[in-house]
Amino acid sequence: MSVEILSLTASVRIGVCTMSAAMRSASTDIDPASGVGPVGVGPHPHPWPDDTRLDPELLAAGDRRNVVDRYRYWTIEAIVADLDRRRHPFHVAVENWQHDRNIGAVVRNANAFLATAVHIVGRRRWNRRGAMVTERYQHVVHHTDVASLAAWAAQRDLPVLGIDNLPGATDLRTAELPAACVLLFGQEGPGLSAAARVAVRSVVSIPQYGSTRSINAGVASGIAMYEWIRRHAASGPGDGQAGST
Repeated sequence: MSVEILSLTASVRIGVCTMSAAMRSASTDIDPASGVGPVGVGPHPHPWPDDTRLDPELLAAGDRRNVVDRYRYWTIEAIVADLDRRRHPFHVAVENWQHDRNIGAVVRNANAFLATAVHIVGRRRWNRRGAMVTERYQHVVHHTDVASLAAWAAQRDLPVLGIDNLPGATDLRTAELPAACVLLFGQEGPGLSAAARVAVRSVVSIPQYGSTRSINAGVASGIAMYEWIRRHAASGPGDGQAGST
């Protein structure tokens, strides 16, 4: 990441400095009642940086999106292109037979942990509310059924691992977790379908210590993806920063 910053043109470096000024200005606009300021940054001061990645509309109006500071004022296309250069080789899949409200959270987690793609299995339409528009930056693929997903993965030599607390499942902390794989999560409630249990190479469970049988797919996906990151990510997130909700 430091090499990329050093390779920027002088005009972009100036833009970074003025962008920091815009961020500081926005951070001072605090609501006295709540003590909370607006998300993002305001309009970019002139002169604007000479950078094709930047969106003139955002430069003019400000950027209130839930993105890390590195991507302030960038177009969606530029952000996706930059993410595509760095994506991790794991995929995430989730069954969607009942319009599961947790799928949005799975997509958001996949963006946060930089999965190659999210695969929706079953119904094409899915509840995007929990994604907080992160689907714009994440590749999302649809499969009509588990057999379609399994065939797609087999063509690419990607093992499919089911994540569910089923009898005989292997503890996530000790389970084999290949660098290139598909992590498959079941529908909220019933968990992995019968077809999914047959299709996966193995089933991995997340240890729990309370009275509930399971945690929702959104939470489970975040835990499983973080375990993948802990084992396989080559380095830290660079200039990734804590996101806003």
